[in-house]
Amino acid sequence: MVTHASPELGLAKAPRVLLILDMISDFNFPDGPAVLRAARRIVPDIERLKARAAAARVPVIYVNDNIGPWRSDIRGLLAHCQAAGAPGADVVRRLAPGDDDLVILKPRHSGFYATPLAAILEQAGTRQLVLTGVSAHQCVLFTANDAHLRHLELIVPRDCVGAASAADNRLALKYFSSVLGANTRESSRLQLRPHSKRGSRA
Repeated sequence: MVTHASPELGLAKAPRVLLILDMISDFNFPDGPAVLRAARRIVPDIERLKARAAAARVPVIYVNDNIGPWRSDIRGLLAHCQAAGAPGADVVRRLAPGDDDLVILKPRHSGFYATPLAAILEQAGTRQLVLTGVSAHQCVLFTANDAHLRHLELIVPRDCVGAASAADNRLALKYFSSVLGANTRESSRLQLRPHSKRGSRA
């Protein structure tokens, strides 16, 4: 597992990248219990999509909120979120980053804000992002907006994003599709084949 990102630790050529947003958490915030319920619903689908991505050699980047004092310490974050009795420890154990995954900690909502994500994707020649995680109408949405501004094609599988309420999730999915032009079909319908320069319907 890459614990920080730099040009030397970036990706090889990667036209398509899978992002997993904010699924490593202690869910200790005001609407945390509701977000945790949403995270538990989408965990199986993200697991399956991540396994398919690995088989198709699509890189995975975890982009996650830092918790507590800023130390850029993913191992400490994982230990904290998987501790006995920690809310959501089951989610974190199932989706813990693997040795080949890259992890970026972010200070605010968007995965691009004050992080090396844009530089890493540019270096890798990435043209398409598959966004998954929570919360659909907050961190996933802010990240999707910033990706759109960078002319990245977006896929946001509707069964791989969640929010504290079904209404918030529906609102975000409508925005992804109608405003950002994202593909929001279910993950089982996505074909993770090599990305075409002409644009892919995945």
